[in-house]
Amino acid sequence: MIETKLHQDVLEIIISNAPVNALGAGVRSALSQAIETAQADDQVKVILLRGAGKLFSAGADITEFDQPPTGCTLPAVIDAIEASPKPVVAAIHGTALGGGLELALGCHYRLATPTAKLGLPEVSLGILPGAGGTQRLPRLVGLDAALNMIVSGSPVDATSALAMGLVDRLVDEEDFPTAAIAYARILDAPGRTRDKQVADDAGVLERFAAANARRIRSLDAPKACMTAVKASVELPIDEGLALERKLFAELVGGAQAKALRHAFFAERAAGKIADLPADTPRRPIAKVGVIGAGTMGGGISMNFLLAGMDVTIVEMTQDALDRGVALMRANYEASAKKGRLTREQVEHAMSLLTPTLAFDALADCDLVIEAVYENMEVKKEIFARLDAIAKPGAILASNTSYLSIDEIASATKRPADVLGLHFFSPANIMKLVEVVRGAATADDVLTTGMQVARSIGKVPVVARVCYGFIGNRMLIPRQDNAYAMLLEGATPEQIDRVHTDFGMPMGPLQMIDLAGVDIGWHRDTDRIESLQDALCAAGRWGQKTKAGFYNYDENRKPSPSPVVAEIIDGFRNRAGLKRRDISDDEIVARTLYTMVNEGAKILDENIAQRASDIDVVWLHGYGWPRHKGGPMFWADQIGLTTVSEGLARYADRIGDGFSMAPLLARQSADGGAPDK
Repeated sequence: MIETKLHQDVLEIIISNAPVNALGAGVRSALSQAIETAQADDQVKVILLRGAGKLFSAGADITEFDQPPTGCTLPAVIDAIEASPKPVVAAIHGTALGGGLELALGCHYRLATPTAKLGLPEVSLGILPGAGGTQRLPRLVGLDAALNMIVSGSPVDATSALAMGLVDRLVDEEDFPTAAIAYARILDAPGRTRDKQVADDAGVLERFAAANARRIRSLDAPKACMTAVKASVELPIDEGLALERKLFAELVGGAQAKALRHAFFAERAAGKIADLPADTPRRPIAKVGVIGAGTMGGGISMNFLLAGMDVTIVEMTQDALDRGVALMRANYEASAKKGRLTREQVEHAMSLLTPTLAFDALADCDLVIEAVYENMEVKKEIFARLDAIAKPGAILASNTSYLSIDEIASATKRPADVLGLHFFSPANIMKLVEVVRGAATADDVLTTGMQVARSIGKVPVVARVCYGFIGNRMLIPRQDNAYAMLLEGATPEQIDRVHTDFGMPMGPLQMIDLAGVDIGWHRDTDRIESLQDALCAAGRWGQKTKAGFYNYDENRKPSPSPVVAEIIDGFRNRAGLKRRDISDDEIVARTLYTMVNEGAKILDENIAQRASDIDVVWLHGYGWPRHKGGPMFWADQIGLTTVSEGLARYADRIGDGFSMAPLLARQSADGGAPDK
């Protein structure tokens, strides 16, 4: 767990707990013993603490959060380090995160390599730094910087850490840890963080709270972080530490922290293919082809280009190709203006792109992704052409959102090489990729698809073939019921408000406006058979026409539309429906519970590997609030009986095709979770 090396009068203590030097019970116990032993050794004048491998420490062992406390606590270890009469120096390389940084804060001095990152990301797990971080960090860097680090959870680089006083000196990578030992040797007295005073900069806390009110309004952890940091000004440090630990204990057992821990572990589980060994081989991917330079094709290409891969993008006309390439450059340059990319990164990415009208240019690609519109005949025609020119062993992927990968693969003589890679729009930003496993998809093709998605910074989830796969299939009952409730008496504002109050970034009708009301529309303005037809015939195609279910101003801010209200009234009257009051409870049941029900069917049919995979899809593809863990976790938390009873209560209104998922019925009767 730890190693110790004596360099004359400097004792080097090395945390060695691969892969991330997590501060589990064994490490804490060994550290405590090593610090105690060092105090009794007259030869030791200074103690140097660092991490083995590529980093200092990524912090606590999260698996311990749901277990009873064992052994020496991290606060006790840090207190012992801080109380040491012999100077203790933290030498940081790689990352020092969470409890790892708190350990360094308890040391008397801190060194870092120029590439190191330091942060307190506990808020992302629904908790606060519970080992002194909220009390010691403000004493080193001041209230403003401490609030920003702790409440955002974002790390800072070593140069910034030096400027703000978080570290005392930077040490070159090549000289580390030799230079750290040399620095430690010149120290003769501890410099304890607890002895420093926090500057009470009048109004900092109030201004920070006002500026971040909307972002943190429904989140427990950021509010607790602010309370704890405030205590660093108002209370002696021991009282502040006691308050911090009290707040930590309250948060760690709370619903939001449980949901965020679930999301953390769910993301890691999603990368594992249940029926394949981890060492299943992967095919080498060096060159990627993309068919279609539209919004999706361009966005998909941008991911690979930024990852340093050559991309050949094919279009049918020069105008479409030029528009697509220009949009890609414009998107890159917008990121550069915001400081997210350098000019050099933009130019390097664009230099890797080969735009062409020649379909045969895809012949030497290792992976080809088709990204044209949702038409089965068009896709089959493309895959038949690909089959004729793609090199042996090339992976052929479709970005389809709904259509059968098996049927698409049937257009080729190599169905084992075909899979789905369903990116979400905008593809250069959204993290989710549904990796769709066809009936004939080869094992190495599937594992390669997962690896490729991870290599470009995406979160991949395996899905089997059905209409809409995981996410869009669950979206269908939500949208169908939203449309139906408009005719029954609900307003777009009420339906969307229920979802935004729940924590979604937008409601179902706002989402339709964003994506385009005209998606799937038959384009015949004289054929008015549905509410969608009427809106589209009136030119209300969503945000792109500044009119959909809402009116939109120049800043895309929505406002209620009297025109839409008239269209809805007209449809309601023609259908012979009487307007009635619809409760928020009914909206929840018919739009959220129906999604859970569809998710249970997806599990029953083995479309998804596990319930937590469904949660990952909704967290990263549709903006499900992370502090609620995903639809399947949320359903378990509120009780499956609650869900099944809500569905039964409104079953006659949900739709003619509604049926309770057998898995949900069984699990709710047993009181269990919607997993298998």
